[in-house]
Amino acid sequence: MTTFEKNIDKYSHKYLNRWVVFFMDLFLSLAVSSAVAIAAYLLGDELLRHSDRFIFVWGFSSVISSAVMFFLVRTYIIIIRHFSFKDSFKFGLVSIGKVALMWAAVVLFGMFTKTVFVMLVADFLLSMIVFCLVRFIMIAVYDNYKSHVRQLQKCARVLVYGLSDKSIATLTRLRNSRHYEIIGFITPDSRAKKSLFADKQVYCFRSEKEFTDIVESLSLAGILFPTEANVQAEQNSLVKFCIDNNVKVLMVPTIDEYSGEELHHFNIREVKIEDLLGRDEIEISLDEIQKNFKDKVVMVTGAAGSIGSELCRQLAGFGVQKLVLYDNGETPMHNLRLELEEKHPDLKFVPIIGDVRLERRLDFAFRSHHPQVVFHAAAYKHVPLMEENPCEAVLVNVAGTRNVADKCIQYGVEKMVMVSTDKAVNPTNIMGCTKRLAEIYVQSLGQAIAAGKVEGRTKFVTTRFGNVLGSNGSVIPRFRQQIAKGGPVTVTHPDITRFFMTIPEACRLVMEAATMPTENRICVFDMGTPVKIDTLARRMIKLSGLEPDKDIKVVYTGLRPGEKLYEEVLSNVENTDPTSHDRIRIAHVRTYDYNDAKDAVDKLEELSRAVEIPDMVRLMKQIVPEYISNNSRFQEFDAKK
Repeated sequence: MTTFEKNIDKYSHKYLNRWVVFFMDLFLSLAVSSAVAIAAYLLGDELLRHSDRFIFVWGFSSVISSAVMFFLVRTYIIIIRHFSFKDSFKFGLVSIGKVALMWAAVVLFGMFTKTVFVMLVADFLLSMIVFCLVRFIMIAVYDNYKSHVRQLQKCARVLVYGLSDKSIATLTRLRNSRHYEIIGFITPDSRAKKSLFADKQVYCFRSEKEFTDIVESLSLAGILFPTEANVQAEQNSLVKFCIDNNVKVLMVPTIDEYSGEELHHFNIREVKIEDLLGRDEIEISLDEIQKNFKDKVVMVTGAAGSIGSELCRQLAGFGVQKLVLYDNGETPMHNLRLELEEKHPDLKFVPIIGDVRLERRLDFAFRSHHPQVVFHAAAYKHVPLMEENPCEAVLVNVAGTRNVADKCIQYGVEKMVMVSTDKAVNPTNIMGCTKRLAEIYVQSLGQAIAAGKVEGRTKFVTTRFGNVLGSNGSVIPRFRQQIAKGGPVTVTHPDITRFFMTIPEACRLVMEAATMPTENRICVFDMGTPVKIDTLARRMIKLSGLEPDKDIKVVYTGLRPGEKLYEEVLSNVENTDPTSHDRIRIAHVRTYDYNDAKDAVDKLEELSRAVEIPDMVRLMKQIVPEYISNNSRFQEFDAKK
């Protein structure tokens, strides 16, 4: 592209100034009036032919009436390159108003004749035609030029999925893209075959062969999906066809992802595996949640972790009085601080480096800021690592939770919400058992308060869900790294399955549960259908444009210590009660006496600090009899319970 073309392309992205548009239309209006006047002369009206006064009144009223109507209808703010059929009605209104005012002027000066009537009708029709025609010509010239620029820049040729309003919105947003050329729409609905939609060709597919023919005939580079729901609906058909034919699967960014740049520069991104594993968007009671947290001091432990940081992001938008961030990770806390300062400059928040194992540091945080609501997300979560370091798992997940709960009682916190895991159900590993022990302590403490056995006013809510997509150390980032390195991708077992939920939706459900009458209970989240990890790995490889076992090998490494083939959201001996939210249920679990739970936690802490691992694990299995080790060195203690 020449320097001249680059300069022209640069300025072609700018919108025409509204005053330029205003005076352009004013000129067109007057030119139309002049043409009508000339036509009147040709009709041979002797009175008008020799009347300079009439010509002045006619021209002056045309200018004034046009200007008045442009200001009233505000047609000059319509962006010409986005001119639509609906906008033509506004120019119809302008033309009607214009001739009405002109009619009033000629009547006022006593000049109305049959010829004038014909001139007014002609003025109306010509005004309508000229206003719209000039815009259509400008759009055609602009589109033709941009098409030429795209060819020079080798834009990717893409089809937009669907025939919805969002599909049209996607077309509009990408009209000026320097990277993508939308050549039409694609839909599985055969009724739309060979039709036009928003002046673009509609292509239909019902099989992979039809899709392949479309790809070859159009030199297609990608399919652009307007919404995540569209991707999920087509993941077993169109998305699969794209992967198999090396066609990029692209998606328009959501409002949260959109960076606020000019519309024609916004980043289309390739579809990620998280988009394919999602479900319908979870609806939550935003008004109720905001009401519960607005103007309150809220504290989040584990604030810099995957779940904790997302809780902070969402709470930041609910008008909290102050947000207390408590975490022992310096670098992730620093990064979270920078993010909150940038995105929420008016938010009052306090980052505290601290460990839930340190009772005095916790006391400082509670004493200094007196939180009214506490979200407890601090925990050790990696199963194999905790099998190798069981004492640390107990100190953080059990004793740490007790420390936080006790401080909530001491400082009169209104509600504590604990984040637990599906691994606490029929645990087969140290991590899962420590989370179950934390649940036991928190629930028994809440029930003791409700029964008047312990003084306090804090209400305790426990939320239990499965794996979250993209969390620190989770399988998806791991697979992504392995694929980037050229493989192999390691899967522990070909039949292993897991439940998945996105981090934002998990946090939304946590906050929803916090607003419901669920105190002293364990809330279980509907995690949907479990996903086979082997299938997940292979789909990620294909989404990268590679072939599993050919370009990237999939290697099975065997189950890790404490790992299950499948996770349970509820144990076999439990059932649930419904709540007002269809994705949240209340689990029926075995209840424990608070004094017994307190003594057990104290003893477990003592054993863990002394690193008496065998005695500690035996006690854990005694307190939680459903804890049966799997593929673990601690299996030897199961028979001795």
